Amino acid sequence: MSFLAQTAEDPSPEPIPGAADGRAHLFNGRTAERYRRSVTDGVGLVASTVARTERPFTGVTPAELAPEISGIDLERPLGDPDAALKELESVYLKDAVYFHHPRYLAHLNCPVVIPALLGEAVLSAVNSSLDTWDQSAGGTLIERRLIDWTTERIGLGEAADGIFTSGGTQSNLQAMLLARDEACTLVEKEAAAAGETVAKSAILPRLRILTSQAGHFSVQKAAAILGLGYEAVIPVPCDQDRRMRTVALARELNRCRREGLIVMAVVATAGTTDFGSIDPLPEIAELCDRHGTWMHVDAAYGCGLLASPTRRGLLDGIERADSVTVDYHKSFFQPVSSSAVLVRDRATLGHATYHADYLNPERSARNLIPNQVDKSIQTTRRFDALKLWLTLRIMGADAVGALFDEVVDRAAEAWALLDTDPRYEVVTEPQLSTLVFRYVPPSDGPGDPDLVDRANLHAREALAASGAAVVAGTVVDGRHHLKFTLLNPETSLSDIAYVLDLLAEHAGQYLALHIEPELSGPRHSRAS
Repeated sequence: MSFLAQTAEDPSPEPIPGAADGRAHLFNGRTAERYRRSVTDGVGLVASTVARTERPFTGVTPAELAPEISGIDLERPLGDPDAALKELESVYLKDAVYFHHPRYLAHLNCPVVIPALLGEAVLSAVNSSLDTWDQSAGGTLIERRLIDWTTERIGLGEAADGIFTSGGTQSNLQAMLLARDEACTLVEKEAAAAGETVAKSAILPRLRILTSQAGHFSVQKAAAILGLGYEAVIPVPCDQDRRMRTVALARELNRCRREGLIVMAVVATAGTTDFGSIDPLPEIAELCDRHGTWMHVDAAYGCGLLASPTRRGLLDGIERADSVTVDYHKSFFQPVSSSAVLVRDRATLGHATYHADYLNPERSARNLIPNQVDKSIQTTRRFDALKLWLTLRIMGADAVGALFDEVVDRAAEAWALLDTDPRYEVVTEPQLSTLVFRYVPPSDGPGDPDLVDRANLHAREALAASGAAVVAGTVVDGRHHLKFTLLNPETSLSDIAYVLDLLAEHAGQYLALHIEPELSGPRHSRAS
């Protein structure tokens, strides 16, 4: 009797207690209709919640919400999707921070486009893992096509390549890893040409990274993770528009050379988190060429300009970079996560390659099997590229770029509003869509800058507690400031004016309560 015949005659295995219930929740051909109903109900709940949301936040505090969630007994499942959704509405959806709302003006969180949400639904159900071809097939090729599309938009050349990542922090980390190993390889080759040998451990303490004072903190984190230490990152001063000063950069490059230090990378920023400023990319590229230094451009925020019908010129010079970070989940209106790191020379991605016999053996590379894990510092990876793919196939890049143009236009209008408002001082005119500003009391008000600091902090916190709007805060030159980050094309100038009035009201009330009595009461001379 054949093995197939024998197995066909075998009775079904005895069910394991509880296993039948578990199998009923597995997504497969037999449960497809149950999946359809559950997802439809969940999508319906989210849609109805968003439709009736009137403010970006409820103002709930951790002390109020934590007991609700910690009080849920995870050892006692509800068993019913409807009950679970009802509970979820109470502990999450009701108090979620809604980035789609036009008065959410805080961080680099964008409202998302519907084609990308469609992609999210598809990719999570199929659950492809983009590490090897035999786990993803078409997904691998779609991701590769999107990488090519992005490098073409940047202008990196025919040898360019890249990989999708979890976000700008990971992209910057991988770029610094590649830059570090390229620098070490170059030193080792120069030593070998001179008949000498040098250990990598002797090179690492000499490596330095130069980046703008306004650059992202992930560069410092990358240096620490890579064994270089935070002190390996040298901040380069900025001009009044918060752009890296190339004169200062040239000075640091020359100083490092004189002192026997190796600048493994210069990190330019195309869209700083606080100011949206874009460093002078052509001049930085010229200095990097002159010194033989890796140029990385952190365009996590400014990458939306790649699709802009009107502002692509703001990124001139980015095509000369050795590596570039992009965050589609910022200015391409994609759900988190959707990001990538791109490189001019695909060979440099080899610094992140490790061949494991069980996953991506070397024979796969020899046989031209496209295993994306060969390029990535991640192994298991979601098919996040599908969201961008469907966005481009349904909307098109011009429509995405036009949305980003709208928020940049709105920021320019808001700057004009702030610049003429005596209640506020604004730090710099934005290139992109962020505005950093500070409430200032009237000329006859308190002159104590610490008190004004506290008033600005209070205004932000009181506004968030009210739920009427959410704004961000930062520190500039040692003083607390407020910040608008505009990424929602639905945000109007009226919304911004309304929020400015609320902030001024909260700050003014705080000052009225905390001015010293002798400053707020009538003044009398000693003689009286």
